[in-house]
Amino acid sequence: MTEISYEQLVEKALIHVVHDALLSARKNGLDGNHFYITFQTPRDDVVLSDRLKAAYPEDITIVLQHEYSDLEVYDDAFSVVLSFGNIPEKIFVPFSAITRFADPYAQFAVSFTPVLPEKKKEKEKKRKAEPEK
Repeated sequence: MTEISYEQLVEKALIHVVHDALLSARKNGLDGNHFYITFQTPRDDVVLSDRLKAAYPEDITIVLQHEYSDLEVYDDAFSVVLSFGNIPEKIFVPFSAITRFADPYAQFAVSFTPVLPEKKKEKEKKRKAEPEK
């Protein structure tokens, strides 16, 4: 019998909650509340300037509140322009890199076990090994 990983199912559902919260912020703004999002920085799929990666070599917590722009939400990631030391920077964050999300206004917070991205060669091996549908 295959064991069901309820922990993984719950994390997947909660990542979808984060996705939808960001989508709502994109469409409606945050209207007085704000989000704290912590994510891993030393990943190839996270796009940050070299300056930010050097300043935050393990992880970073960003705040979406007043001074953000160009928030885009994708199925598996989001991007946003934030100001760091009065320098605007566009960042790209896969949802799998998020370790914590909080909305203090709603008294909601959740922590995640980040999922490391698969290397291209591993993806190709899996694809070749899987039967075509």
